[in-house]
Amino acid sequence: MSHPAYGVVREVTPFASVLLEDNPSAMTLDGTNTWLLRAPGAEGCVVVDPGYEDEPHLTRVIEAAGKIEAILITHHHADHVQGATWLAREADAPVRAFDRELCRGEGPLVHGEELALAGLGLEVIHTPGHTADSICLAIDHNGQSAMLTGDTVLGRGTTVIAPPDGDLGQYLDSLRLLSGRRGVVLPGHGPDLPDLALVAGQYLAHREVRLDQIRAALRTLGTTATPRQVVEIVYADVDQSLWPAAEWSVQAQLEYLRRTEPA
Repeated sequence: MSHPAYGVVREVTPFASVLLEDNPSAMTLDGTNTWLLRAPGAEGCVVVDPGYEDEPHLTRVIEAAGKIEAILITHHHADHVQGATWLAREADAPVRAFDRELCRGEGPLVHGEELALAGLGLEVIHTPGHTADSICLAIDHNGQSAMLTGDTVLGRGTTVIAPPDGDLGQYLDSLRLLSGRRGVVLPGHGPDLPDLALVAGQYLAHREVRLDQIRAALRTLGTTATPRQVVEIVYADVDQSLWPAAEWSVQAQLEYLRRTEPA
């Protein structure tokens, strides 16, 4: 059955609406959230994470957005950025990301940069961990706060950390940074969530539980255990179709423990 939100623009806050791409998978959940940002009454629009080069989806983005002032990318994974070049060409709009290679028409985003677009102020926050180039975008408008989190914080489940691009130590630091912020979570996948600080705190607690489970597994398996061996113990109750993704996260956790808690 088709998700009822595919192809439908859904307003989440007075300045942020989402268009869900029809690309569901184990990694993308229901699909990629393409965010449309504009202050009430503003003529222009900011598009965040256009998704794959999926012309029906991107055409709907153009129809909903109208004049696109900028296309912003939270990180380099194809399910967020692949359609940016097509959209930029059709909308005659620049593409900006933390990674210079993804940019078109303007330079890269910088941590702490303040953007004035579509009647809004957006703060760029570099949040490495899921990928080295991951960013979040903070918005405060008329007393309401929101944070676009890409894949750093999802609307459901947890984020995969896949070395070498992903790094657990950096990810924990990014979560600690976000736990000190407030606002609605506008994620790259899954539903929006009401409380950023609460969710970031829950993510941190989950990671600590997993690290403790891996420490316990290593006491049984020995310090040279492979990610797969650890997964078979720690993720024994998880559907085995998800084990390959779990191996990436376990590899990141093993690297983190071996770096911070050497035997």
